[in-house]
Amino acid sequence: MYTPAITGTGVFTPDEVITNAELVEAFNAYADRMNAANAAPIAAGEMEPMQHSSDAFIVKASGIERRHVMNKSGILDPEVMHPLLRQRSDDEPGIMAEMALDAANKALEQAGRSPEDIDLVICAASNMERAYPAIAIEIQSLLGIKGFAFDMNVACSSATFGIQAAADMIRSGSVRAALVVNPEICSGHLEWRDRDCHFIFGDVATATVIERIEDAKGPHFEILSTRCATQFSNNIRNNNGFLRRSRPDGMKDRRDMQFMQNGRKVFKEVVPMVSHHIADHMTAEGLEGAALKRMWLHQANKTMNDLIGKKVLGREPAPEEQPNILQEYANTSSAGSIIAFSQNSDDLAEGDLGLICSFGAGYSVGSVLLRRHL
Repeated sequence: MYTPAITGTGVFTPDEVITNAELVEAFNAYADRMNAANAAPIAAGEMEPMQHSSDAFIVKASGIERRHVMNKSGILDPEVMHPLLRQRSDDEPGIMAEMALDAANKALEQAGRSPEDIDLVICAASNMERAYPAIAIEIQSLLGIKGFAFDMNVACSSATFGIQAAADMIRSGSVRAALVVNPEICSGHLEWRDRDCHFIFGDVATATVIERIEDAKGPHFEILSTRCATQFSNNIRNNNGFLRRSRPDGMKDRRDMQFMQNGRKVFKEVVPMVSHHIADHMTAEGLEGAALKRMWLHQANKTMNDLIGKKVLGREPAPEEQPNILQEYANTSSAGSIIAFSQNSDDLAEGDLGLICSFGAGYSVGSVLLRRHL
C-alpha cells in the first residue's frame, strides 16, 4: 500500500465579473417587464407580482458580493437571462476541457510534473456539457496524458469524491499519479430569473495533482484518510437530461430544467449532516475537531459554513481557520473547497492538520484529512 499526497493545485478564473449591483439591475429590469406583461392577472389577484432583488438581500442571504462567469452579456440582458456561449465544432476543444486545461497546467507546474507523469484523469463536476465522449478523455488528449480517464458527477461533492477515487487507486498501486479536474460552468444551469437563487453561482475550474508521497518534489499534503457519504434528497434537484424530449412537455421552458432547491430545508438538514460527518471522520482517526488548523469547506453559504465550523471546533472559527472565498467567486459547486484550499494553504507549518470538505445535492458529503509536509 502506498501513501497518496496532494502535490499541486490550480485555479482557472474567468475574466468576466458580475457584481451584485449589476446583477440586481438586470434582474429588477426583468421583473418589471414580467409585471407589466402580466398587469391584468396581477391586478385581479390571480398572480403575485415579481419582487425586486437587492445587493443587501444577496449579501445577507449568502455572503456573496460578485462572481466570475464565462459570459456576462447574456446573463445581464433582461430579454435573455442566461450565458451566451458560441457553438463549437466537434473538432474544437470543448469549453469545459479548455477551462480545465488552464487549471491543470497550473497544478502540474506547482507539483513539478509534466503530463507524461500522470496515469489518470478524473473530470469531477456537477454538470457535463455532453454525455459522451467523456470530458476527462478530451482533457487527457489535450494534455497528452497516457493511461485512462473518466467523468464523475456527485454534484457539489464531486471534487472530494474524485480525490478519494484517485487516492484509493494510488494506495492500491494501480496508478502512480492522478489529476482531478473540476470545470464548473454553473452559470449554465442557474435560473437567473428566480429571485431566491439568481445570485448563487459563478464559473471556475480547479485541478489537483495527487501522487505517491515519496514522489513529491516539494511541499505537499499527505492524505491521511478520506470519507464519503450520500443520502437521497429531492431538496436540491435539476430535472434536465437526455430523456427530456421523450416526454409530452419535455421541451417547454420549465422551471425544473434548471437548478432548484428548497433552501430552508437544505440548510436545516445539511448542517448537522456535514458536522456529524466531519466529527465521525476525525474520531475514526483518533482526533478531535480542535486538532484542525484549517478547514476548507464547500463555498455555498457563509452562515452555513460558520455553523459547521462552530460545531466541529466547539467555538467560533477564526477567519484564517476557515477561509471564505464566497464573496469573490460565489458558489462554484465542486470547485469551491478546492479554491479555498489552493489559495489558503501555503502558510501552514510542518505537521499541521487540515480538512477539505464539500457537500451538496444528493445529499452528498466528502471529506479529505490532510497533514502538511515541507
